[in-house]
Amino acid sequence: MSKFSRNKFMMETQREENVDQIIEGLLKGDRMMLSRAITLIESQAGRHKKQAEEILQRIMTRSGNSIRIGISGVPGAGKSTLIESLGLHLCKQGYQVAVLAVDPSSAVHGGSILGDKTRMEQLSKHPNAFIRPSPSGGRLGGVHLRTRETIFICEAAGYNVILVETVGVGQSEVMVRDMVDFFMLLVLTGAGDELQGMKKGIMEFADAVIINKADGPNAEAAKKTQREYQQILQFLQPAANDWVRPALTCSALYGEGIEQIWKTVLEFEKTTKESGLFYNNRNIQAKAWLYTNIREKLETDFFSHEKIKNLIPDIEKKVLEEKMTVTKASKILFNAFYGK
Repeated sequence: MSKFSRNKFMMETQREENVDQIIEGLLKGDRMMLSRAITLIESQAGRHKKQAEEILQRIMTRSGNSIRIGISGVPGAGKSTLIESLGLHLCKQGYQVAVLAVDPSSAVHGGSILGDKTRMEQLSKHPNAFIRPSPSGGRLGGVHLRTRETIFICEAAGYNVILVETVGVGQSEVMVRDMVDFFMLLVLTGAGDELQGMKKGIMEFADAVIINKADGPNAEAAKKTQREYQQILQFLQPAANDWVRPALTCSALYGEGIEQIWKTVLEFEKTTKESGLFYNNRNIQAKAWLYTNIREKLETDFFSHEKIKNLIPDIEKKVLEEKMTVTKASKILFNAFYGK
């Protein structure tokens, strides 16, 4: 065996040992190995991608045993406080809770919404909880893929409640709706003002609307807002056909109404599993994930192609100077990609 072959063999053996070590630790609930597995999934390095694919393939049968919950809401609604309150409530009941953050704005500020775990200080210290931000790398599609894969990894590590947080009302809700079982929309009092800036479609994504900060002088106003949302929800197409969506009040700061929120999630799970909708939705999401992966793979291969990289600057310049139509530019690039 040549020196090159020996080195290659040693590298491959080490790679296998690393993957085996990560999977073994992951399945035992080792947080360090869980973090390493997620880091591999989020990495853009070719070698890491192969390792991540292998890990995902080998843990597939150990994933899926959780309730996946998406949580979003208007700025200032108290998402982090609610997640910590709900997370602690579940941890005390013996659940294993993983918190993941979807942050499509990281292309602007370079960070992720849960980068500072001090926002959930108590929950981050609980032995039954795991908190992990999922940076987008500047691409909405990227965070969608990585977050879904991270959900599977967390499930394989034994986490049976997955909380996925988004940054606010917008496109991120569409993405998260496609990767969770139950989606809750967190709002504040004053439904009329909030609805002016809220698209009808966003409301239709929700399986429950939660009015937070229902405490002190605000308690009565929260009840009024609850009634307003309950009326609105009656006229919207539900996300789940056999589920009557409730509007609930809570005070995440004081832990009031948290038990009712969890009971609602469990009732939703029971109802949709009995009807078959729960599993049907997961099948639809898996299919959507397949085609999202295909599109990302095609895009990556296209823009990493040497001919395309060489042609793009000149083609782009001509389009901007209106010397070439976008249609013709696209045709030239695709012909180069396919070797025509």
